[in-house]
Parts: sequence; structure tokens; C-alpha cells
Amino acid sequence: MRRMLIVGFVVIVLAWTAGLPVWPAGAQPRPVVIGAVYPTGGPQGVVGAGIDEYHGLLLAARYVNEHGGVHGRPVQLRLAPANSVDAAAGAVQQLAESGVTVIVGTYGSVIAEPAAATAARLGLLYWETGAVGEISAAAGPGTHFFRVAPSGETLGRQAVDFVETELAPRLRRPGPLRYTIAYVDDGFGRAEALGEIAEVHHLHLPLAATLPYDPWHADYAALAARIARAHTDVLVVAAYMENAVALRQAVLRAHVPLAVNIGGCSAYIMPQFGQRLGAAAVGVFSSDKTGDLLPTRALTGQAAQQLEWARRVFAAQYGHPLWEPGLSGFAGGIALFQDVLPRARDLSPSAVAAAAREARLPLGALPNGSGLAFGPPGSPQAGENARAASVVWEWVAPHTRALVWPPALATHAIVVP
Repeated sequence: MRRMLIVGFVVIVLAWTAGLPVWPAGAQPRPVVIGAVYPTGGPQGVVGAGIDEYHGLLLAARYVNEHGGVHGRPVQLRLAPANSVDAAAGAVQQLAESGVTVIVGTYGSVIAEPAAATAARLGLLYWETGAVGEISAAAGPGTHFFRVAPSGETLGRQAVDFVETELAPRLRRPGPLRYTIAYVDDGFGRAEALGEIAEVHHLHLPLAATLPYDPWHADYAALAARIARAHTDVLVVAAYMENAVALRQAVLRAHVPLAVNIGGCSAYIMPQFGQRLGAAAVGVFSSDKTGDLLPTRALTGQAAQQLEWARRVFAAQYGHPLWEPGLSGFAGGIALFQDVLPRARDLSPSAVAAAAREARLPLGALPNGSGLAFGPPGSPQAGENARAASVVWEWVAPHTRALVWPPALATHAIVVP
């Protein structure tokens, strides 16, 4: 009997150290409680924005739970809404006080920065699913902060590189194209502009103008006039929906002779952009994350199955397609719940961070086309996912958008401006 007790104790210890569940017969496993900080109201909490990204995360938890959870333990999300930048720190504090050690968020870049910095100050791990803006060293990138989505800097560089490699040869204009960078003057806009300006300099191209603007008090006619005076060929814009629509209208009213208009944010790829502009949207490009049009052919079998499941369930539950924010929430949640937490020795921030740094997934292994490979602490890309998928969209006809680059993810050929 004593020998059996000793053997049983050893089995339990070995299972615990391996991160496996050990439940008495008939007992319900304790849930894995994960915090969530998203705007579910206010300007960034609307359909097609923060609320969709949170709903995508909910679907990720549901999917993983239907497939066994985390070593048999169900994932349970605890939401602390942050509908404005002022609410971000308090939401994280609230979750920390409830005992949460890992927090997922946030969709909004201006919310992500204070939320991530607060999480690091409190010793928590912050897992970013969608925001692309600036993150300071105070967030502890690579130790407390991990971003599954591509950074704004990456999307900005991609915008310029796409224009130069794919569009410039088709335009057949004499001399190099002149670039103007217009961006909302906040953490989101500055991150994208940083990448765009850096790539323009890297490729030794003419930078006609850099035009930061206040998204709440912009004078679009004056902006269009400055764009024209700079003899702009390529206008690259970081904007929220209202800014994106208003600036496009102002540029067209002023008859600015642009060769290319390309956005660097999800405002330009949402159906609302095309609905509000109609034919005026045609020919506009956007460098951004993947979304509802992503073809499954570039995904692994498991990721393709997950994407098809999410599309079906999301549309049935929320009444519209799995647009980019919803897919970002779903894919980011799958990465954490399926590919990182099961490899962590426990739910401590240090253990989850170690598992995240060790995670290696090829491109196409997540349902948004991404893989996983985070930059180590202290590196220029600390906490950033080097295998985050990004694409270029184009409005190819009125009310019709398509993925046009890279070829592996394209659903339509590039339409020459």
C-alpha cells in the first residue's frame, strides 16, 4: 500500500511539472482565466472595429475549448472594457486585482500603449492581437509584451516597397516617384509614418512632404492643397475611417494628380470605405493585415479548417463577415490558447513569455496566414512577430475590394492606376 501511494505521488508530480491536468474523478477542471482589454463602446468599439476583434477572441476561446481546452482546462475570458485611452490603465489594474496574469487586447493603438505599459509595471504579460502602433520600452517588449499582428512600421515599409516594386514599373513615369506621407499624429499614425519615411530614405526616393494632422480637427482642403503644392506622385496615408474618407474626397475635389493613393490602416479595407465613396474609392490601395477575403490555399490544413469554422460561426452569431478585426482577434487568440499556453509550465507571466519566445510556427499555420516567431528581448524587434502576415488590398471596382499582393494570397490581379 505504501509503495502504491509513493508511485501515485510521483505520477502526480511528474504530470504537474509537465503542465498536464490532474483532476480527481468527476471533478470539474479549473478554467484558465485570461484577461481582455478592448474598446467595446465609443468610437473604436463599433462593428468593424474593437467589438469585432473581441468577438474574434471569444470565438478562439470557444474553438479551443471545443477541442480540449488547455490540457483539459477550459479558457475563460474576463473582459475589462477600455473605450478610451483614459480607461486603459484602469482596465488593466482591475484585471490585475482580480488575479489575472495574462491579458489580451486591444485593437486600438492609442489604447494599447498605456495598457501594455501598465501591464508591464504590474508584472503581467500583455498579448496584442491587432493594434499596430508605437509601443515604448516601458511595455517590456519580449518579456511582458508580445504582438501577433504586424507592426505599423512594418505595414508602412510594405506600402512603399509595394509601390516601388509592383506599381512604379507599370506607371512608366520619367524619374522617381515623389512621396508624401500624411498621418494622424498619434501612436498609430506615427508608427506607420516611421516605416514609410524609413523605406523612402532606404530606397533613395524623393520625400515630397510629411504631413502630420490632428484626426479630430483636420482641415482637409488645406491638407489637399499642401499635397498638391508638394508635387506629390504617391500619397501614403495613416487615417481613421472619417479621416480616410474626408481626405480622399478633398484630394479628388482639388484634382490633385496623384499616381498612387495608398493607405496603411484598416480604415481603407473596410466595406464602409467603399460604401461611402463609391466609384471614388476605385484605385485606392492599402497595406494592411489579412481579413475576410483571405484564401485558404496558403494555409496549413488545420489553419484552413479553423478559418472556415470561424467564418461560418462568426457570421451566424454576429451577422456580418469575419472582417480584419475579427480575424485578428481569432488568430491571435488561437496562437495564445493553442500554441503558447499549452507549452508554458504554468500561467505565470515569465512562464508564458518563455513559451512565446520558444514558439515557432511557419507562415500559414495561423488562420490569418501568419506564423509565430517573436524577437528576443533587447533586439530591435523585441516582442514583435517576424512571421506576421500582411497584404496589399485594392479597390478594383465600386464596392469591390481584393487582395492583390503577395501572389500567394492574392484574389485579384493588380489594376494599374
